[in-house]
Amino acid sequence: MNNTTKRIEGAAEQAGGTIKKHVGKAIGNQQMEAEGRVHEVAGQAKQTAAKAGERVKGALEEAGGAIKQGAGKLLDNQQMALEGEAKKVEGAARQKLNK
Repeated sequence: MNNTTKRIEGAAEQAGGTIKKHVGKAIGNQQMEAEGRVHEVAGQAKQTAAKAGERVKGALEEAGGAIKQGAGKLLDNQQMALEGEAKKVEGAARQKLNK
């Protein structure tokens, strides 16, 4: 399961929990309200974990890109250097997107 799927599942669980929490509160059912809150928090946790996974993936892409860029420059291989730079930028963007 990829991180995007995990984020979607987390958002769905959080939304379901929020609904259950509010229904429980509206009808005066404390157990339902508490269960809803548990699902809400679990959904938030899943989303946070998925974002962290994407940040790690972005950091690895950025580092790998920097290495490839440096090797390309060292070997005077412009295509390799540009591919490395592109991967480095992609990794940085992935990290920024998942803050």
